[in-house]
Amino acid sequence: MESEISEIISFSDVEIKDLRKTVAEIYDFGKSYNIWLFKAEMGGGKTTFISKLCEFLEVDDHVSSPTFALVNEYRSEKAQEIFHFDFYRIKNEQEAFEIGVEDYFYSGKLCLIEWPEMIPSFIPDRFLLIEIGLSNDRSKRNFKISKHG
Repeated sequence: MESEISEIISFSDVEIKDLRKTVAEIYDFGKSYNIWLFKAEMGGGKTTFISKLCEFLEVDDHVSSPTFALVNEYRSEKAQEIFHFDFYRIKNEQEAFEIGVEDYFYSGKLCLIEWPEMIPSFIPDRFLLIEIGLSNDRSKRNFKISKHG
């Protein structure tokens, strides 16, 4: 997952009620990227952000973390197919290989990836990294978004 950063934006102290606006701005910033990596601590807001992003993209399906299935597929008028991955529970990268992760990542479709650090050798050189941190009072989120490759 090491690659050159070309551009960075950030948002501080975002409240849940304002998340849709932040999602829209982040989507506008990163819409040319098919691979979106999400880094945050457990319970840090990765799935919440992805749910709001899918809502913004007019996904009709129920959005939830694919913790046990590893991947969920959603359909959207704006983004066509969207693949949502959660690699938290995998034991090794072989499990990702067995579900055909490379086919998904190189499909040209939007891939939203939670816990990408579990599969470093499969991450393409070009990706958008969304880092989510808790604010000091832990009720708000801070976002750092960087374009790589």
